[in-house]
Amino acid sequence: MEKYSSKIDAYIERSQDFAKPILQYIRETIHEFCPDTEETMKWSLPHFTYNGKNLCAMASFKQHCTFGFWLEKEMKTMQEITRDIEKTSMFSLGKITKIEDLPSKPQLKKAIMEAMELSDMGVTIKKAPPSKTEAEIPDYFQEALKENKNALAVFEKGSPSFRKEYIMWITEAKTEATRTKRMEQALEWISEGKGRNWKYEKK
Repeated sequence: MEKYSSKIDAYIERSQDFAKPILQYIRETIHEFCPDTEETMKWSLPHFTYNGKNLCAMASFKQHCTFGFWLEKEMKTMQEITRDIEKTSMFSLGKITKIEDLPSKPQLKKAIMEAMELSDMGVTIKKAPPSKTEAEIPDYFQEALKENKNALAVFEKGSPSFRKEYIMWITEAKTEATRTKRMEQALEWISEGKGRNWKYEKK
């Protein structure tokens, strides 16, 4: 990994015009308060690591950006900041459409410093026990479903396992191009009422 990744340069450049200054601001703020951070792309999204561990991540979509910390559920700072913010399925800071939607610079500094401290202490994400209920739907897939009403209707009526298989297939894509291709294929199959592994199902 490297301090400044050309892949994240490219990600920001490909983003919507409104998102570019937001992403750049987040990026520079993280480097300012965590000089040891390194950049990398994971799951097609820009991530910032600290001592080899995930510290935080950001993402941009057609109409908003998101940003959050990996250990935010353990962070008192984030609990204070997000108390009155409407949560999204990806990060708890909600939908960011301008720099002013982000916490203030002092708040971000406090959050970054706390995230680093927790990482130094060896705190990790608490894994929930295996669940037979729901897998979380990423924002980008939720938005794609909303644009295909037929697929959305079938997806919502499907069983938890039906939805989980598609979500896992899409989120496990190694590149953005693969993820996009899988989403397009998923929408087509879902619209036809087919499960992720329909080719292998017994007829």
